[in-house]
Amino acid sequence: MAAERPIAPFGRRLCRVGESHATGGYRIFSLIDEVGPEPAPGQFYMLTAAGDWEGAGGRPFLPRAISVARTSGRKGAVRLDFLIDVVGPGTGRLAGLVHGDGCHLAGPFGQGFSMPKQLNPDAAGAILVGGGIGIAPLAMQRRALTGRGVASRTLLGFRDRAHSGGVEELFGCEETRLAFEDGSSGHTGYVTDLLLRMLDGDDSGRGVVYSCGPPAMLEAVRRICADYSVPVELALESPMACGYGACFGCAVPLVRGGYMRLCVDGPVVRGDEIASAMAGEAGAG
Repeated sequence: MAAERPIAPFGRRLCRVGESHATGGYRIFSLIDEVGPEPAPGQFYMLTAAGDWEGAGGRPFLPRAISVARTSGRKGAVRLDFLIDVVGPGTGRLAGLVHGDGCHLAGPFGQGFSMPKQLNPDAAGAILVGGGIGIAPLAMQRRALTGRGVASRTLLGFRDRAHSGGVEELFGCEETRLAFEDGSSGHTGYVTDLLLRMLDGDDSGRGVVYSCGPPAMLEAVRRICADYSVPVELALESPMACGYGACFGCAVPLVRGGYMRLCVDGPVVRGDEIASAMAGEAGAG
């Protein structure tokens, strides 16, 4: 069971952009939240640019569910940093925000990551496995583990160097191993290759894995951890309309039958609880 999650104030609130800059193929921008609590690693927010949120044809865009990559400050002045990849009109508008712009924010929502001992009483450390924009919530979890004196190793995968933004800024270089599908640097291939190599050389009975990334990568991580009997928590992505569990747009099937709503029961879930990580595949951003 995860630690008690910070509860979101009801409704959305207007925040101002404090900073915005490019990092690799992505963008990091910060919001100053004067009302909400500091989020837990793995929680997310629903974001809507205050201006120009409708397309030329008048189409209203739903808020975008974005995980937090980094926080600082405390309640009354919490700085929230978000890592954005432009994949559609909504994320495009968020990526275009600059200092002083307004952004409507609701959250923090969802269940965050557990600590290793909550997943495995014999845990001696953790492995973090991220891919693409999914590195964001893992950056927060790594800082939480470090703050509690928990040893961790980080494996990050990208399709090429141009889409590996945020690594140095959010993770630094210590205990971070990189994989690139195009062979431009680090390991040539998938980040799951690095995970297999690490589990082969470890006492897997004393470890836990945390992962976030593309659905196909998460499904591969889920299966690998099942083969090695390693507890794993996955931060899933899914199209979301509300964040409050009302629309059932983010429901994923469970192994025991029935469904869970990622916005309230996730987005962090145990790998052995879900039928497939592919069920959380995100739609257009």
